[in-house]
Amino acid sequence: MPDVLIADDHPLFRDALQRAVMTALPDAQVHSAEDVPNLLELIERYPEAELLLLDLHMPGARGYSALAHIRGQYPGLPTIVVSGHEEAQVARRALAHGASAYIPKSTSGDDIITAIRSVLDGDVWLPHRLMGGSEPTLKPDEADVAARIASLTPQQFRVLTMIAEGLLNKQIAYDLGVSEATVKAHMTAIMRKLGVNNRTQVALAAGQLAVDQASMPVLPDDASS
Repeated sequence: MPDVLIADDHPLFRDALQRAVMTALPDAQVHSAEDVPNLLELIERYPEAELLLLDLHMPGARGYSALAHIRGQYPGLPTIVVSGHEEAQVARRALAHGASAYIPKSTSGDDIITAIRSVLDGDVWLPHRLMGGSEPTLKPDEADVAARIASLTPQQFRVLTMIAEGLLNKQIAYDLGVSEATVKAHMTAIMRKLGVNNRTQVALAAGQLAVDQASMPVLPDDASS
């Protein structure tokens, strides 16, 4: 039976996506996650999954960062982005980051089923109102950051998202169940892969993949702890 992954923190919409998946692919086994850390565990558990439906704003996603990371680490996993955003620019950035489809959360159930079937057939899908224009591309700086984030290991990516949320090393260590020394080792590797020199620059780099960069949190004053 094909495995399909759904990552969305809203139970009602997650259920709607599951119903659409079961209509489009009746023999599918659907596995759900409410945040990015749990999603990464699901992907590791089901490496041959047929499809991922990914909420753009679920906890740990940080805009397009989760999409960029997953597409880099698991290029064979077709990914449909779902989001409350209705803007064509947001949808086209998702496609440029490797999504196979973009589904606004206002999309009808029938259209969600059509999108799923299209992606499973190897096609790219957008709502009619968001179609048109030139081939979606990224600005060079954003493409470079996306490629660097794609090179992170899943655990390094977890640490990155926590840094971007303003957590201190001791908080990250507690949440991940590791030592602060391990977190610092991850920090060193993350800075090397991102080509930056300190914690603030790590957060700023992650912020380049935010949908709304003005929404980035303020880092704590003691940013090195």
